[in-house]
Amino acid sequence: MLAFDAVLFDCDGVLVDSEPITHRVLRDLLAETGWEMTHEECMAIFLGKAVRSETARIEAHTGRPLTDAWMAEFYARRNVALAAELQAIPGAAQAVAAVRERLGGRIACASGADREKVELQLTKTGLAPLFAGQVFSGHEMPRTKPAPDVYLAAAAALGVPPARCLVVEDSATGVTAGVAAGATVVGYSPGGPGHDAAKALRAAGARKIITRMDELPGLLDAA
Repeated sequence: MLAFDAVLFDCDGVLVDSEPITHRVLRDLLAETGWEMTHEECMAIFLGKAVRSETARIEAHTGRPLTDAWMAEFYARRNVALAAELQAIPGAAQAVAAVRERLGGRIACASGADREKVELQLTKTGLAPLFAGQVFSGHEMPRTKPAPDVYLAAAAALGVPPARCLVVEDSATGVTAGVAAGATVVGYSPGGPGHDAAKALRAAGARKIITRMDELPGLLDAA
């Protein structure tokens, strides 16, 4: 008997190595707007979050309103950089394919990011066919992460109770969302930029930490 009936994957930092790219673009645009910071500082503030969730902080530092036009410029620059530079997380394609086969296709990508970004990234890295019709964006929910809405929607679409779902996350924000949904959360923390530390993932409620994606399929087996 399997320990879980479905696996719900975050996208950024779990399937694709996008966070350093996205946050470099965000840092540069914020600097042009009047808020200077390092790449590391930018990631510490925004990792795992929607940019608009930090509207008050951005406006306080720049002295300007966060407009739709500014966000559109960010999305455009971000997408150009991702299309040129993005790579999959090592071992992600193999791990997703193995999990998908064992669970009869009951997997989903449940991201806090906008759909355009998620689909661009999955297509760019060749992962899109594995998640065909099973991609969910927090931007299309009443609330995005750390609220559980996107994980609840993904579980419902797969017809699996959240308690029988395994969520894979690499940020404390995402772990919080998965735990709030009632799922079991495994934290992916390989070290290096673009991922929260294992300690932060455990503090947010991750039940187990993995450092390589090839560890994931084995977690489906009941103890």
